[in-house]
Amino acid sequence: MDRNLLQSTLAESGEPAYRADQVWRWVAGGAAGYEEMTNLPAALRERLAVEVPFSTLTVAAEAKADDGTVKTLFNTADGRPLEAVLMRYRDGRRSVCVSSQSGCPLTCTFCATGQMQFGRNLSADEILDQALHFRRVEAIDHVVFMGMGEPTMNVDNVLAACARLPDVGVSNRRTAISTVGWVPGIDRLAECELPVALALSLHAPNDGLRSQLMPVNDRYPLAEVLAACRRYIERRRRKVFVEYVMLDGVNDHPEHARELARLLDPRAYKVNLIPYNPTGAYDGSPPEAIERFRAILAEQRITATVRLTRGREIAAACGQLAASAA
Repeated sequence: MDRNLLQSTLAESGEPAYRADQVWRWVAGGAAGYEEMTNLPAALRERLAVEVPFSTLTVAAEAKADDGTVKTLFNTADGRPLEAVLMRYRDGRRSVCVSSQSGCPLTCTFCATGQMQFGRNLSADEILDQALHFRRVEAIDHVVFMGMGEPTMNVDNVLAACARLPDVGVSNRRTAISTVGWVPGIDRLAECELPVALALSLHAPNDGLRSQLMPVNDRYPLAEVLAACRRYIERRRRKVFVEYVMLDGVNDHPEHARELARLLDPRAYKVNLIPYNPTGAYDGSPPEAIERFRAILAEQRITATVRLTRGREIAAACGQLAASAA
């Protein structure tokens, strides 16, 4: 919901200031529309329904997987595509992966979003409306900024959305912001008072390979990125999660695992090994290669887990649904 438009419409209607908070509480609680807001006058509900769209986004397509994963392709009011994913887990967790940009300017070679044309940063309301779309279906308790875009290049709007997520049922400690290593953004998160988690998309243990996979490494090489992470760790007193997508024959050799172990302080990092949802550029590593990689890290005291694969049959990797709909 465009909260600025809401406030201006309420002001023009001569409504008291608390009305905006009333509306927001209904929206954050999962209301499906203005008609459910029984503590608002009927005439006001009717006016809001006409003048303030209930969401800044419209649904363009949706796909559902057998494991309960739901992926939604949205369009913004100016026609920009973006995606969000609801992931349901057997332990009861309901996690939403949201986008922070339409497209992405950083062109990582393994990422479908990186092959799209970059559109623009999303507003805080457009980010929130992704989570609210799924909140209207069921309660959610985790949000990860791991969808389209580089969140730390849109850090003001990302943090503004994070500040509102507790109203939706997602505490900041259950919110994670992922970065490809945009150093100014990492430093900004280090100074932020919100207790959100930081995840680093690393994907290679040396500059040569990382630059091949992620051109941003030419601008911010590993030494600079890890120095920024150390500043974050010292300031926030929290570990950094390292995301490492497993690409068959590319970054999954035993020597890569040993290099990664030498690179990371086991007291400061936890590694998530990510089975690859193929986008056409690479093949994913087989399970035995992933387990071998994890075992080598464990031998070097690096905590590593293999992320559950969700929504493979519905192209749940970020950017895939938008690319297929284009």
